[in-house]
Amino acid sequence: MRNVITLLVGLFFTIGMLHGQNTLQTRFEKSQGKETPTYEEIIAWWEKADQASLQLKMLTKGPTDAGFPLHLVLLSNKGFTSIYSAKDAGATVILVNNGIHPGEPDGIDASMLLAKKVIEKKLILPPNLVLAIIPVYNIGGCLNRSTNYRVDQEGPVAFGSRGNSQYLDLNRDFIKCDSKEALSFSAIFQECDPDVFIDNHVSNGADYQHIMTLLTSQPSKLGGIMEQFLRSQFEPALYAGMKEKGFDMVPYVNAYGDKPENGWSTYWDSPRYTSGYATLWHSFAFVPETHMLKSYDQRVMATLALMEIFVSFTGKNGKEIKALRNETKHAASIAEKFPIKWKLDKSGFTEYTFKGFESGNKPSEVSGLNRLYYDRSKPFTKTIKVFDKFIPELSIVKPKAYIIPQGWWKVIDRLLTNNVQQMSQLKKDTTIEVEWYVIDEYKTSPRQYEMHHINSDVVVRKQHGLKNFRKGDWLIKLDQPANRFLIETLEPQAEDSYFAWNFFDAILGQKEGYSAYVFEDKAAQYVKENPALKAQLDQRRATDTSFAKSARAQLDFVYKNSPWAEPDYNRYPVFRVL
Repeated sequence: MRNVITLLVGLFFTIGMLHGQNTLQTRFEKSQGKETPTYEEIIAWWEKADQASLQLKMLTKGPTDAGFPLHLVLLSNKGFTSIYSAKDAGATVILVNNGIHPGEPDGIDASMLLAKKVIEKKLILPPNLVLAIIPVYNIGGCLNRSTNYRVDQEGPVAFGSRGNSQYLDLNRDFIKCDSKEALSFSAIFQECDPDVFIDNHVSNGADYQHIMTLLTSQPSKLGGIMEQFLRSQFEPALYAGMKEKGFDMVPYVNAYGDKPENGWSTYWDSPRYTSGYATLWHSFAFVPETHMLKSYDQRVMATLALMEIFVSFTGKNGKEIKALRNETKHAASIAEKFPIKWKLDKSGFTEYTFKGFESGNKPSEVSGLNRLYYDRSKPFTKTIKVFDKFIPELSIVKPKAYIIPQGWWKVIDRLLTNNVQQMSQLKKDTTIEVEWYVIDEYKTSPRQYEMHHINSDVVVRKQHGLKNFRKGDWLIKLDQPANRFLIETLEPQAEDSYFAWNFFDAILGQKEGYSAYVFEDKAAQYVKENPALKAQLDQRRATDTSFAKSARAQLDFVYKNSPWAEPDYNRYPVFRVL
């Protein structure tokens, strides 16, 4: 009797699994590779997949600007209760992000196909590996569906738009976090602490034969043992694996304004982008970019193939990858200096086999002027150079700690969301000797960029002294793996610092002032009592003709060098404890 019951239970389970597999056919499959699902179809499919397999668990995470929550799908061949328990057991984690630009939905469909292969036992995940997938990140863009977006792209039939519900490009939002998506993503990223991060995209630009290109997090920025492993083992394995699967791959074709056969420099992925953000947290990060002019079914299958290679390589090398990251995190926690500006070094390059099409110019039927065109009847194969080495241009010696007054809560909130450790609030009013910057010069972009006018070319002057801080102000110690994130967000000269993204712009506007006719007498008396200031004033008059002719400029000079000048004007409010 027991054997009969066991047989019936097994039969029931098998029938259930087969039924589950039949219901897991994707819209991509049903349409023979021509269509991608709507947002509602995406979530419904993953819910069915969750019910069909104990290997898969879909979690509801933080909010988005669209009013829907982000979801995180976890896949493992063991099954698990949480990402934390898997990490505690030593699991290697791959985090895959899809649909940051919903007009580039290749990863959305490829991830569904990958999960389906796991559920159907056509792909066995390596032991002790967790595959974490965000099914669709830009939900607002996914809901804004049309057949007319991305006019240059070959399929699918209809898809979402690039802008989110605030019309933000979410792949520029990972530091400033103007969107709820970015805040929720930061929490997901910290929860997963991915060893490998993948953000699936579709390219634009030149025409060529390759279906898949790959943007790798800048090796020079990873540095040290992670850079060495990435260049010598990880990247070569990806390129070799794709070649075996019939998809010759090249680096992301960053050739704008020049013929790609002349070579190019790798894309500079600053921390505003997903891969640049992941680099701050010592993750191996990759942005697969399929070619827009290839058919949708080809692009999805190439994305699927690459993700399978990621799974295989990470599974085989998981212990080494985790060890490299742990060693790098430790090195970051004790490092004394961090680069914040970089420049291309053209002495460093890697050679690749590039398969392109000959290009030329011919008269435009629109303007009558010369236009670029590619001739697909003239393919070629050439060895090209990709310049992939950057060297530090400016480095910062880290302080022992930063102190941020509690009034700058928008910055504090972002640090907390990113799980920065060693953050504490002062328990009482305290006087501390600190160093601070005065912003002497900067440029602001005349046109908005993603709701901001970015500050750049920042020139600072250091000052130091005793500063009174209040109970509740934040002390952040720099003896932790988050050091690099802290340096690149809190140092004002960094490319994607919070100062660059206008979080501290209020200090750039003077709040106090004076009435000239009243201050004249006080200024005259102050100059008489301070010979050193009088000497500075005389020297400035002697060397600056316009200054010498302006009574207001001279009075203002005295004011700004007097005790009546407001101390917080142009004083950067992140203080360094040395």
